[in-house]
Amino acid sequence: QVQLVESGGGLVQAGGSLRLSCAASGRTFSTYPMAWFRQAPGKEREFVAAISGSGGSTSYADSVKGRFTISRDNAKNTVYLQMNSLKPEDTAVYYCAASSVSYYKPKPKSTDFGSWGQGTQVTVSS
Repeated sequence: QVQLVESGGGLVQAGGSLRLSCAASGRTFSTYPMAWFRQAPGKEREFVAAISGSGGSTSYADSVKGRFTISRDNAKNTVYLQMNSLKPEDTAVYYCAASSVSYYKPKPKSTDFGSWGQGTQVTVSS
């Protein structure tokens, strides 16, 4: 099991940027893929971005492609989500997740992840 702590959320105007961080502990970090999901009020949790253990492969939801960038620093046991050109529809609680298995899936489901952070609120005003 791995423990995850997100930070970096907040309130930003449309068109602005935020950088989320997720610090991991309790397991060999570089072995496992990581991902970001989000959940808006009244909606189901949805996939945002994923990254392989080495950081060499990444994937994104169509709604954020070209605006968001996922990255990781295995020396710091941290994964990041750089969010640019934010839109009001990006408003949600963002969750960091660690995969239960060591192989990378480009379009993972939430059930592929066994460890979750507590979430960080991102609010984009129009």
